[in-house]
Amino acid sequence: MMARPLARVLLGVFFIAAGANHFVHPVFYLRIVPGYLPDHALLVAISGVCECLGGIGLLIPKTRELAGIGVIILLIAVFPANVQMAQHPELYRDIGSAPAFYIRLPLQLILILVVWWACRPVPPSSQPRLGRL
Repeated sequence: MMARPLARVLLGVFFIAAGANHFVHPVFYLRIVPGYLPDHALLVAISGVCECLGGIGLLIPKTRELAGIGVIILLIAVFPANVQMAQHPELYRDIGSAPAFYIRLPLQLILILVVWWACRPVPPSSQPRLGRL
């Protein structure tokens, strides 16, 4: 049963690093915010903070489930940036190719499923019982 705890740690570190990257390299994130959204700088900052907080929350048992829900909502909220990159690959040639941008779309769904799997509560009936034959 080490897979879920390891996944939670890896996800937590990943989201903390990804969130911090919003502040280290904000220009990258500013470029991928769809034009129809307002105040790109504020959205990049908010999403960076939310990623960091979500990553921290994934590492804390008492906040893990709520943090998992929050991270899933965040992944859905930032999905339009991935669509933006796939629809306009000519704007992002310096960071990838059209096929890579399209591959990111289903990977986002897989990431959502992994977060859900790692952070959902385990029903008491499916938890291993020690000392019982």
